[in-house]
Amino acid sequence: MSDTAAVRRTRAHLHDGREIVYYDDSPPYVDGTATRNLHDSRPPLSPERAGQMRFDPLSGSWVTIAAHRMDRAFMPSADECPLCPTGRGTVPSEIPADDYDVVVFENKSPSFSTRVDGVPGNVTLVDDEPLWPSLPAVGRCEVLCFTSDHDSTFADLTVARARTVVEAWVDRTRELAAVEGVQQVFCFENRGAEIGVTLTHPHGQIYGYPWVTPRTRRILTLAEEHRERTGGNLLRDVLEAELRSGQRVVVSGRYWAAYVPAAARWPVEVHLAPLRDVPDLPALDGAERDELAEIYLDLLRRLDRFHPSPDGGSVRLPYIAGWHQAPVSTGRDLARLHLQITSVLRAPGKLKYLAGSETGMGAWVNDATPEQIAARLREVG
Repeated sequence: MSDTAAVRRTRAHLHDGREIVYYDDSPPYVDGTATRNLHDSRPPLSPERAGQMRFDPLSGSWVTIAAHRMDRAFMPSADECPLCPTGRGTVPSEIPADDYDVVVFENKSPSFSTRVDGVPGNVTLVDDEPLWPSLPAVGRCEVLCFTSDHDSTFADLTVARARTVVEAWVDRTRELAAVEGVQQVFCFENRGAEIGVTLTHPHGQIYGYPWVTPRTRRILTLAEEHRERTGGNLLRDVLEAELRSGQRVVVSGRYWAAYVPAAARWPVEVHLAPLRDVPDLPALDGAERDELAEIYLDLLRRLDRFHPSPDGGSVRLPYIAGWHQAPVSTGRDLARLHLQITSVLRAPGKLKYLAGSETGMGAWVNDATPEQIAARLREVG
């Protein structure tokens, strides 16, 4: 495949003006000989407005207040799923089409939005206190549906369909990075009730943040200190050290390598990184995107075999998978694209809770060694 895989992109709008984008790879839609019913028949409605952000002087970070999200859909029945194609259930869904391959749309209950009350960037003070500045939560939040199959998961996709998802990640990263006010783009998936998902249909999300997130700011600070001290790139040096050791490498290919980090915090944690230095998903070339679809599916299927079940089968692993990308306009020479997958499931039926030490002090304790985690993931390959 080329840098732009054989994917047909079709734009439309939902009943409240939110954008929806279809990414099709299968006939008769990919060649344009047929179209889908893209008209949203629901009555016109005004979309949710952006919430607000408040600055926390004790952490140096912004906290987003999005109270309207309390009313979002929570574990609806399959016949009322808002992510299935309209017509499969008893109510109109968010997808006004008979079927789809991959689709992205603006979140109905966004944490960040370009629709703001007041003036974007206008600072106000909570209780007129200068300690607590507040800003409109300007940005963008999108939902990415990996498949129209309600009972599937990402790990069940074909390589070709996973490649379409990769192309959607690339396209949405590029587009959200161009949205005024967005400083960082984060593509991620929450899977499993243990993670706190509110919809079981296989999907991920994409956030366009109006600032560089705390985790990324910390990595960039450490990377700058590392460069001043050694002249090297911290994230590249970590990858190369893991490859030299080999003890925690799970799988490697021509363009990608997956490993359990030497200081893993979670009961199951894997990082997937390109062998070439790239800042973000759009910087990947066609061959790298092709192999990513294959190696990511391999990794997810290993994760689903990580914990054996009492009946001799395996337990579907709840996880969070998130792409760490360079910010839009700062630190791009220090950042390096990589995926982090973590799970709170330390054993079947047993969760890793962020209790006193982790939540109160930010001091992590892991019940498993990284070497044990990596060995198990190699074993179930």
